[in-house]
Amino acid sequence: MVKKITEQEFKNENAGLILVDFYADWCGPCKMVSPIVDELANENHDLGFRKVNVDEENNLALRYNVRSIPTLILFKDGKEVDRVVGFSPKPRLQSWLDSHK
Repeated sequence: MVKKITEQEFKNENAGLILVDFYADWCGPCKMVSPIVDELANENHDLGFRKVNVDEENNLALRYNVRSIPTLILFKDGKEVDRVVGFSPKPRLQSWLDSHK
């Protein structure tokens, strides 16, 4: 399972390649992508995976201009390198991750 983090914990997430799933509990597409992100985390041990609830951590959502959810943002050494907005099937997300390794 992917670790849910707070804004304070997010500040310490700055080493290597990390995928952050910005979501909300009430969001249907978020519920569809969540198990896919969990599967990707179990299969890609060379990446970090985190979740941020936009309702609880609104400042992070604002800081990274998250306007639609789910938004998956890929960070490398603390800097955003790419993002995917909306639902995507697992093969597409795996290919996207592979392109940044």
